[in-house]
Amino acid sequence: MIKKGIILAGGLGTRMSPITKAVNKQLLPLYDKPLIYYPLSILMLAGIRNILIIVNKGQLNQFRKILPETNNLGIKVSYKEQQRPKGLPDAFILGEKFIGNDNIALILGDNFFYGQSLTENLKRNTYLKKGATIFLHQVKNSSLYGVAVLNKKNKILRIVEKPKKNISNLAITGLYFFDNNAIKYSKNLKPSKRNELEITDLLKIYNKKKLLKASFIGRGGTWLDAGNIQDYYNASNYVSAIENRQGLKIACIEEIALKKGWIKKSQIIESIKNYGNCDYSSYLKSLI
Repeated sequence: MIKKGIILAGGLGTRMSPITKAVNKQLLPLYDKPLIYYPLSILMLAGIRNILIIVNKGQLNQFRKILPETNNLGIKVSYKEQQRPKGLPDAFILGEKFIGNDNIALILGDNFFYGQSLTENLKRNTYLKKGATIFLHQVKNSSLYGVAVLNKKNKILRIVEKPKKNISNLAITGLYFFDNNAIKYSKNLKPSKRNELEITDLLKIYNKKKLLKASFIGRGGTWLDAGNIQDYYNASNYVSAIENRQGLKIACIEEIALKKGWIKKSQIIESIKNYGNCDYSSYLKSLI
């Protein structure tokens, strides 16, 4: 069972420049909370409590103000600095000591997921013992994403990065579950033309060994790559609409921890003191 997760929160954030020249993208507000709360909440919903966050060199203290390494709502947070962006598989090389002999989940710090059956889907896939699982979501313009081509039995035939022709409308999202071999395979990858290790190359290794499985974020679920301005604001508007209509908060990490029994109401009170007088605190008060 997967009990450890990595959030990749480094990168230059060039797609959102000049906003990201001063602040890491994952620390920007997505509606009423930092963007990083959203991928963190996904790992928590999956029952993953031991989390490594990979950040850019020099930005560690910014993240610690939001998510300190101690007193973290029943989860254990640790950090690793990345000297420069080297591609997604570099997370497994940097996190080798953290991962140890365990299997691992990887989620991108700018990805947004939401859906009614999402929690059950996540939990089901944490029982991965061997191989890797990718999470797929249907998109209109497949040329913008890495896609998976499947047969009628939902077996993955091939992985293609940003295809020029519409060979599949199933985009590979920024959430992955891997067995421990991800470390070894990542170390053996060769950099691409852009001098980075490519996640598609790692997935192709698993697929060649017939150890790559697909899990689907269905029509009732939502996935947005909030790494560009348009999708970032689309995601923010989506959260605003849902929260104001339903009165429920998306990615409220304190609420998730409380419902899972990882913390007591006294820790919610401490969080309220920490956040101060704001709408988020008012919501936390309603929980207790």
